Amino acid sequence: MADIASDRRGIARSGASDRGTNQTGVRLYNERLVLSLIRLHGELPKADIARLTGLSPQTISIITNALEADGLVLKGTPQRGRIGQPSVPYSLNPDGAYFLGLKVGRRASDAVLMDLRGRVLGRIHEPHPYSSPEGTLALFRRGATELTQRLSPAQRSRIAGFGIASPFELWNWEPQFGAPPEVLEAWRRADVFAEAQRISPWPVYFHNDGTAACAAELVLGNATGSANFLYIFIGSFIGGGVVLDHHLYPGRSRYAGAIGPMPIPDPLRPGRYQQVLRTASIFVLGEALRAAGRDPAVLAINPDDWGDLGKPLDDWIEAAGRALALSIIAAVSVIDFETIVIDGAFPVNVRRRLVEAARAEIIQFDRQGIAPFSIVEGSIGSGAREIGGATLPLLANFTQDREVLFKDVDAAR
Repeated sequence: MADIASDRRGIARSGASDRGTNQTGVRLYNERLVLSLIRLHGELPKADIARLTGLSPQTISIITNALEADGLVLKGTPQRGRIGQPSVPYSLNPDGAYFLGLKVGRRASDAVLMDLRGRVLGRIHEPHPYSSPEGTLALFRRGATELTQRLSPAQRSRIAGFGIASPFELWNWEPQFGAPPEVLEAWRRADVFAEAQRISPWPVYFHNDGTAACAAELVLGNATGSANFLYIFIGSFIGGGVVLDHHLYPGRSRYAGAIGPMPIPDPLRPGRYQQVLRTASIFVLGEALRAAGRDPAVLAINPDDWGDLGKPLDDWIEAAGRALALSIIAAVSVIDFETIVIDGAFPVNVRRRLVEAARAEIIQFDRQGIAPFSIVEGSIGSGAREIGGATLPLLANFTQDREVLFKDVDAAR
């Protein structure tokens, strides 16, 4: 464990990490505002930033100059063709900050290194029969050393944090988790977050894996620009997150958008109910494959290419689409979501079919009293949870979730 902690004194807290940890007040808010706008639009000149924020051109000039000096934004080539001085666009500097993320999975865990633009620069994929606290911390150490070896000392000084995305209370999922009792008890007793904090030279962030994946969709995806959406991620289990007014909402106990515990009719016990996770989870598909004499390991070996799984997959998509539709109607009846985003650890064509199945089922419901909403595919894909882990320090240090960030530049002109 000392191999990471020994670097603690050598990690400078200047540049990128200062933006999120040492500054306070209006300047920090406005800097995050500008960074979020540039992220949303790809690049923006000062004039457009001023229009979108309502800040004076002089204030924007001071902020962009400071961000450029800190290495967080890059000045582009002047754009000519308009009346007056050439317009100079600003974009995020990919080397402005780096983030590490880790996903604790049922059949595989992953660690990633990501830059300020959200590009994954490196990944460690570690299959296992089940996760354990010791294995998780070992992968945390591997990620902190192996993934950052390619970075120069100056780049390492810009690592802003390490985010962990993990299902909560793993010990309560014995039938689905498949781990022996001693491992479940180890999860009950372990404090992975505290131990990771102890050995890490950087700030550590810890969230439910569904919430972390939702953070990735909010910051790096959200192609529709929805202000309020329910995010559903289907992995070994089903989970998700909630975005309200462009802001990640974790909830009172950080379980907001969990989805899995929602009750739906039990098809095998008329008049009785079961949790949606017992239908719309990949472990259920794995059990169906095993019953059909197929090896379910294919589901975890390559989440982006399952090949032809035939009838078990067709039946699962049909049942999962029906279960999702019930959950979506219940959720929209409570919170007026404009969009439902569905993503998961499966190939793109499976995601598309699942979204289509949920839409088809929704049509069968009496939706009187519910405002129209859309069901769309997620933007990140099978890596959303580990990328979400890396997004946690990005979200905490470099963003502001405000309605002004999602206005259209053209509308502001």
